[in-house]
Amino acid sequence: MRKITLLYCVGLIGVLASCQPETQTETEAPLANQAILETFGTKINPNALPNYANQAVPNYIRKDNTGNNPITDEKAILGRVLFYDKNLSIDNSISCASCHKQAFAFSDTTLASPGVQGGSATRHSMRLINSRFANEAKFFWDERAATLEAQVTSPIQDHAEMGFSGQNGRPNLAVLLTKLGGIAYYQELFTLAFGSAAVTEPRMQQALAAFIRSIQSFDSKFDVGRATAPNDAAPFQNFTAQENLGKQLFLAPPVFNPNSVRISGGVGCQGCHAAPEFDIDPNSRNNGVVRRIAAGGPLDLTNTRSPSLRDVVNSTGGSNGPFMHNGVFATLQNVMGHYNTIPMVQGNNNLDARLMPGGIGQNLNLTPAETAALVAFVRTLSGRDVYTNEKWSDPFTR
Repeated sequence: MRKITLLYCVGLIGVLASCQPETQTETEAPLANQAILETFGTKINPNALPNYANQAVPNYIRKDNTGNNPITDEKAILGRVLFYDKNLSIDNSISCASCHKQAFAFSDTTLASPGVQGGSATRHSMRLINSRFANEAKFFWDERAATLEAQVTSPIQDHAEMGFSGQNGRPNLAVLLTKLGGIAYYQELFTLAFGSAAVTEPRMQQALAAFIRSIQSFDSKFDVGRATAPNDAAPFQNFTAQENLGKQLFLAPPVFNPNSVRISGGVGCQGCHAAPEFDIDPNSRNNGVVRRIAAGGPLDLTNTRSPSLRDVVNSTGGSNGPFMHNGVFATLQNVMGHYNTIPMVQGNNNLDARLMPGGIGQNLNLTPAETAALVAFVRTLSGRDVYTNEKWSDPFTR
């Protein structure tokens, strides 16, 4: 009887206990990619990323320097955040986009883009549009970076630009990697792109390069015409007579007399900037522009690369910034004037042979009508979408 009573009491206690209100609440599981959503809002949806990896490319575009770093949406979105993040500079004041602005074809209208703590770039900021679609794999004006991947973290480590140089008391790149590794949205973005949250320089390089290679422009008047033409040289039905003349002059090689004066033919731009990508020939040498941004000092002879000629101006003909590595020319007309009569500068032993037939700087003998036609044609190479498409825009603006 005592045993039965004890069991009854135990059971009753259990029933009473089950009727008591709960004093603990269950811990809710954190949302996946919560830091991304909180930081970027509608700018980045991890479950519906923009299309970076499978964008339409015209079938007449054949060049591609992607190499062994294929674009994925996940790498490109990480690269986009890195590109616009001022955390990548020592004082949180400068990002890649500070010098490469979407509104100017990812270049800059400033002659020498400002860096950290009063520093500045030593050469004009190169346009980044269609960087992928080129035979040339090297980057920087002087081609000192073997690949785009090698290039993208160099400005971060430049003492004057973004400052993580490890020189004169400044932190080095390892400090930046630790800094980024402590930011919640990077923990999620690196995991999204690479499967783990580890922040390393090779991963940063792959992501930034993937984003930059994704920036493309193929909605120009040239592309509309080329889509229905049998080849680059055929007249384009949507071109004016002036634009078709400019295209013909651009593509055809010149014929020179013994004094390097053009007597017939085109002007030979195609030799260094081949259509339809209009990228730079990897074997190009100096183009006769040898001065530095800063006055004085030795000649700057190692500049042998240029960006694509696509979007050198915007779709309305407005400037996307000064031309050449030193920004010496303000207009396309100025550029045509330079190539019309190439100067033979004493000490320039790196001038491209195509610009000095017979060892003398070329004289293209351009007429005003030919100059105007060339300018009109180059303007047809500019698109519209790349300047406003949100997938290449600043994700930090809300």
